[in-house]
Amino acid sequence: QVQLVESGGGLVQAGGSLRLSCAASGSIFSINVMGWYRQTSEKRRDLVARINNGGSTNSADSVEGRFTISKDNAKNTVYLQMDSLKPEDTGVYYCYIRGMVGGRWNDYWGQGTQVTVSS
Repeated sequence: QVQLVESGGGLVQAGGSLRLSCAASGSIFSINVMGWYRQTSEKRRDLVARINNGGSTNSADSVEGRFTISKDNAKNTVYLQMDSLKPEDTGVYYCYIRGMVGGRWNDYWGQGTQVTVSS
């Protein structure tokens, strides 16, 4: 069983900062990708940022230069530092990992954390 526990969401004024954390636990042999997605009004999950096991990152154009993704391999934890927040960053943010469990690669999602940016 794999669990992803997210923290760090909340309410912040435009221009402020938040830091999201997501800790993965369970029978994970290896993690290939860790990332953050944001749910749209159409219930689609759009990529915000992700980082692979080599440390390479990619992020959505809308957050480039404002959000930074990082990870702590020893803790199986991924972070999303969000600076210069805008009202359009508001949404539910989901942690994601692609991990090897039982010899197979699987996708796992956190429960979601609400980020609200007021103008």
